[in-house]
Amino acid sequence: MAGVDLDGAGAGRGPEREPAREAVRSWRPGVPGVAEVLHARFTRHAYPMHVHGTWTVLLVDEGAVRYDLDRRHRGALGSAVTLLPPHVPHDGRAATGAGFRKRVLYLEPGALPERLAGAAVDEPALPDPALHRAVAALHAALALPGEELEAAGRAALLVAELHRQLAGRGPLPVRRDAPLAARLRELLDAHVVEGVTLQRASAELRAAPAHLVRSFGREFGMPPHAYLTARRVDLARSLLLAGRRPAEAAVLAGFHDQPHLTRHFRRVLGVTPGRFTA
Repeated sequence: MAGVDLDGAGAGRGPEREPAREAVRSWRPGVPGVAEVLHARFTRHAYPMHVHGTWTVLLVDEGAVRYDLDRRHRGALGSAVTLLPPHVPHDGRAATGAGFRKRVLYLEPGALPERLAGAAVDEPALPDPALHRAVAALHAALALPGEELEAAGRAALLVAELHRQLAGRGPLPVRRDAPLAARLRELLDAHVVEGVTLQRASAELRAAPAHLVRSFGREFGMPPHAYLTARRVDLARSLLLAGRRPAEAAVLAGFHDQPHLTRHFRRVLGVTPGRFTA
């Protein structure tokens, strides 16, 4: 996730006129359905009219954004999720001189049916606090190495919720599926160290990713990624008690690296791996 300085301040500019720095960082997260993640801060930059081949899910964390979408004047604020469909021209600029800070998910064009594009054009702002929290939580997961299963699960649930809201349906039906949840648990148990992608689990169990995640959560009280992480923490705990060093235990238990193990180990047990056997 490399940062890119967009300021380009010229020589000879006095310190009293030094502008606030503008920055963008973007990356491809390797999560099915998410083409790109972008975090940016702008004080002067204004987007010209342009289009994307992807669905755009926008959070404005500071300031406000004005934009035109399909020849209609719009605005984006921090209290709502803004959803822009593929191939519809739009621009973007700060609503005030203070600029804005934003986080954006670009979803693959096939993530949502093309027939829902009109609903997004008509009402691009989705003022739903729960949806806002879901998008923010997905951003957090996407920014952490080793949390691909969590990110994939959150992405699947987010896409399902966006589909529901655009289609104008009522609440999602509660579908209990204990056999499916049990089969997913067996699959996770069989691959604690190497892990299982949500895409693979969906193909092997012949169930939609969002349905897999919901069924598991209803049956066991935690999402699949949290279950797998708990199993890995338990394995790392045994390895540490057997004399393995934290860095070694992290890899052997399936964590990305020692900091990844430390983050979850401390959350579960209240101490770092190094202090656990000290």
